[in-house]
Amino acid sequence: VSLWLPLALAVAAVAAGQSPLQRRVVRDVLEYFHGRSNVHFIFKERDVDGVIEREDASGTFVQLRLGLAQTACRKRAPQRHCRVLESRRKPICLACYKFDTSDVPKVLDKYHNCGPSHHLAAKEIRQRDEAECRAVEEAGKGGDMPYLPGMFAFSRGLPA
Repeated sequence: VSLWLPLALAVAAVAAGQSPLQRRVVRDVLEYFHGRSNVHFIFKERDVDGVIEREDASGTFVQLRLGLAQTACRKRAPQRHCRVLESRRKPICLACYKFDTSDVPKVLDKYHNCGPSHHLAAKEIRQRDEAECRAVEEAGKGGDMPYLPGMFAFSRGLPA
């Protein structure tokens, strides 16, 4: 019990400082991570850092790094209270999401990359992540706008 209190307080403190879109990204990344076939245990949010949230005319861009911690609970038999295993895997997920400007924001584009912490530090992977996140941030701008009736009007004159 004494180990749970600091973790519970840390998670509550992290959650309290996050925007609704950031919480949504965290939930979506956890769902994505647990959906992978090579993940057999339940992972909990350890920390969130490197948070960027920017708004522009095309929507809101959210980028964050989510640190995860492996628990003792198997994915196939989830339990209510899962103890975090301190000496086990602690992957880090990079997530980049672009939301539109509607009342209930829809995801325009997204990118995740989850792996061991040393994996995300590799130069090639870091460069790919940066390029993917830039592309996600550009979603909804310029050429990505959906075609709406009446956006373009073309007329063709008859030969004289």
